[in-house]
Amino acid sequence: MEKFLKIGAVTSTHGVKGEVKVYPTTDDPTRFEDLDEVILTKNSRQEIHEIQSVRYFKNMVILKLKDIDDMTKAETYKTWDIIIPREMGVELEEDEYYQADLIGLEVSTEEGEYLGKLKDVLETGANDVYVVKTEQYGEVLIPAIKACILNVDIEGGKMLVHLLPGLIG
Repeated sequence: MEKFLKIGAVTSTHGVKGEVKVYPTTDDPTRFEDLDEVILTKNSRQEIHEIQSVRYFKNMVILKLKDIDDMTKAETYKTWDIIIPREMGVELEEDEYYQADLIGLEVSTEEGEYLGKLKDVLETGANDVYVVKTEQYGEVLIPAIKACILNVDIEGGKMLVHLLPGLIG
């Protein structure tokens, strides 16, 4: 299991007072209001920053972080990810998972055929779609619905799926 959860990515600056524009990668962007601080990370570098204010502009979160007081300094954080410790993550409902925990799961069919590893999660609006990289079929797209996802074992690193007709060629 991942120790940290990504909740956003800095895309650009906003204004001249050091605010950063953040693309939220969390289901609930208002969760930034519940945080006192975040960790900005890029490559192997991490910095903890206290949040001064949170506001919203279209689909973006505008953060004012303490000690970032001008556009020039804010510009240096462009493309950095925003993470939080796992224990600060929102509590999940039954059959909900953090994407970070799903990536890398070994995926097999109910017939016992090993498909491959889950490499990405696409958010489509209606339901997520799991991208599984397979040797035999290339990338297989599996809808994250109860009819297809039979079992998810995060600790065991496995996922059991039912392939609907037409999902593989």
